[in-house]
Amino acid sequence: MTIKRLIFEGEGVSLDFKKTITSCEKIAKTMVSFANNKGGRLLIGVLDDGTIKGVKSEDEERYMITRAAHFFARPALEPIFEEVYIDDKLLVVVEIEPSTTKPHYALGDDGKWWVYIRIKDKSVLASKIVVDVLKRSDDSQGVLIEYSSKEKALLEYLDLNDRITVKQFCELLNMSRRRAQRILVNLVLSGVIRVHTTEKEEFYTAA
Repeated sequence: MTIKRLIFEGEGVSLDFKKTITSCEKIAKTMVSFANNKGGRLLIGVLDDGTIKGVKSEDEERYMITRAAHFFARPALEPIFEEVYIDDKLLVVVEIEPSTTKPHYALGDDGKWWVYIRIKDKSVLASKIVVDVLKRSDDSQGVLIEYSSKEKALLEYLDLNDRITVKQFCELLNMSRRRAQRILVNLVLSGVIRVHTTEKEEFYTAA
C-alpha cells in the first residue's frame, strides 16, 4: 500500500503519525505497543490530521528513534528506516516488526518500566493479565487447562452473560484477585476466552 493511501486511511492499530520526535519516552511507548501487538509503522513528518509537513533533518529523527528503541525500550527494538518523498517533502517511515520476545517495556517519566499495548490509535498501559498473557504467549510448553469448579463456573456464567470483569469473577466465586487473574490468563492463552481492553475498562468474553 502506498504511503499516501496509508495517510489517507489515518492513524490506527498499526499506524501512528508524528510531526517530529521530541521525546524518547513518548516514542518508545508507541514503538513498544507496536512490538507487543502485530507490528506497526511510524510516519514522521505527518500531522495528526494527515497533513504532510515533512522533516527538517532526517538524521535527527533517526537518532531519536534509534536512541528510544535501544535505551528506552526493553528488550531493545530494531526499527527499520525508509525515506519517502511526497510532494517534495521528506518523510521518515519507521517500521517496527511484531516481536518474538514479548512483552517489551518502555521507560516512563517516572523511571519505571511499563508494558504498553495498542488499542485503536492509542498506546495504552497493559493490565497485569495482559502482561502475563504476552509473557507466556511464546511459551512452547503450551497451557495445561485444569477444569476445576472455578473454570466451569466462569464458562457457565459466560454462557448466560456477554462478558465478565476480574472484579465480577472475584465476587462470583469469592476468591482473591490474584487467583482470578491466574485462571483468566490460562483461559485466554488456551483460546477459551478472549480479553478485551478499552481505554476505560477490561473485560472477558467466551471465545
